[in-house]
Amino acid sequence: MIGATISANPLKLDVRSHTKCILICFIATVSTFQYGLDYALIGGFLSMPGFLKVYGYYDTELDTWNINPTVQQLISSLMTIGTLIGSVLVGPFSSKFGRKPGLWSAALLNFVATAIMLGTTNIGALYFARLLLGVSVGWFLTFSQLYVHEVAPAHLRGITFAVYQCQLSIGSIVGAAVDFGTKNIQSRRSYQIPLAIFFVAPTIQSIALFFFPESPRWLAVQGREAEAETSLRKLRNSNINETELLAEFNEIKQSTREQVELAKKALFVEMWRGTNLRRTLLSIAVICFHSANGSSWVNIYTTYYLTIAGVSNPFGFSILITSLGLLGAIFSSLFVRFIDRRSIMIVGASICGLTQLAQAIAWTVSPGSEEAGRVVVAFIGLFTFFYVAYAPFAWLLGGEYPNSALRGYCFGIATALNFLGNFLGTLTAPYFINPASLGWGPKYGYIWFASNTAVALFAYVFLPETRDRTLEEIHEMFENKVPARKFKTYVCVGVETYAAGARKESVHHEELAVNEKAVSSSEADSKTRQSA
Repeated sequence: MIGATISANPLKLDVRSHTKCILICFIATVSTFQYGLDYALIGGFLSMPGFLKVYGYYDTELDTWNINPTVQQLISSLMTIGTLIGSVLVGPFSSKFGRKPGLWSAALLNFVATAIMLGTTNIGALYFARLLLGVSVGWFLTFSQLYVHEVAPAHLRGITFAVYQCQLSIGSIVGAAVDFGTKNIQSRRSYQIPLAIFFVAPTIQSIALFFFPESPRWLAVQGREAEAETSLRKLRNSNINETELLAEFNEIKQSTREQVELAKKALFVEMWRGTNLRRTLLSIAVICFHSANGSSWVNIYTTYYLTIAGVSNPFGFSILITSLGLLGAIFSSLFVRFIDRRSIMIVGASICGLTQLAQAIAWTVSPGSEEAGRVVVAFIGLFTFFYVAYAPFAWLLGGEYPNSALRGYCFGIATALNFLGNFLGTLTAPYFINPASLGWGPKYGYIWFASNTAVALFAYVFLPETRDRTLEEIHEMFENKVPARKFKTYVCVGVETYAAGARKESVHHEELAVNEKAVSSSEADSKTRQSA
């Protein structure tokens, strides 16, 4: 669970030597801010009078503004459907055009969708904009993660994904805070001001991407090996040891050639053949951990959920709970280099399940009471902390399992199925928690306790350990059909041979250079003596 792992990573295993790449990964994932921002904003909009006056109705029985459950479902769920559609398209798009063009396309879609939401009061136009925004968010998430998977050093992929989750959590905090500041505005400005923030992160990222290289592994898959080496050099610090860089590049080059050679049929077909079948199913399963633990309905309906639970100042508590998520992401960045990913999955899912169970029991024992409301708030906060602490590593594992030739297709399909699960969760949640329907409220947690238990058991039995392994090592272990429990200690002879070959070649070139220098020096001395 804790301690060093066997790895053929030829790079220096520290942080300082790779600060340039960490900064690039930070900028590449800045648009994930959008995902957290949207979840927080929309959850707040559903309780805003300014928003409800446009898209809701005045409930005379409750003497307050309310929203039709169907409209509520569609506003929340259409974005999820959009992310599903966008994720399915990631494979063919990324295979042809690469990772960076996907992020630029996502930014363009984001600008169009946000402009529509700002300007319309028509519910149909709002539905369309939410769908379009979903495609944009889906591409931001998947393309940024594919890029980070393929450019980060093996021992720092966990750190970069913790940074990715921090940015998502910051988006949630900003969204909740801005909603809190505008919630009492009675006009459309109450939601237009928060929506304008959607323009910020994609603009910053789109400009920065002009200065970053394309993924070297994607370039290698395309057969553009010279460009791949140039890209790798731009990603690593300028003072990197030349032997280390050549060893890393040779691993990528030789392993990618092998992977491309194996993928002889259409890539979508190859995903389900031979050793790729296991990799695809594992990737889908671990990424779908997100939808299986109940995070989607907790994220979207936190403010609404706290309101029906009788919690005073639900907007304020929503910000507090979201901030706990950021603390969870920061906390995870401190231990991810030292604790096995499989262990993180098991512990994270188990704790999330227990927090769901605790609030369900509290509401069963004392429904609607102030004491039960406090318990609900406490355990939603704990759920958020532990979910965000382990969630980025489900994405990380989901992208590590496929090989480089199939990663775009496999990761895109897995992400789409996860968003399908999210869609079903957000679609059905109002029926369970809305007082106008079943009115379960926090008792909805019983269902998610069972789901989290299944996730923890699956992780224990089936997930291979990949901490500190290069993507090429992971490929070799899957090709050799190594059992999940033996991944941690398996020695990848093939990948080590690739790295060793590059080191020998580098030493040979250095020896030739020294000999040539010695010969030149000798000839110069001879000429000097002759002149004398």
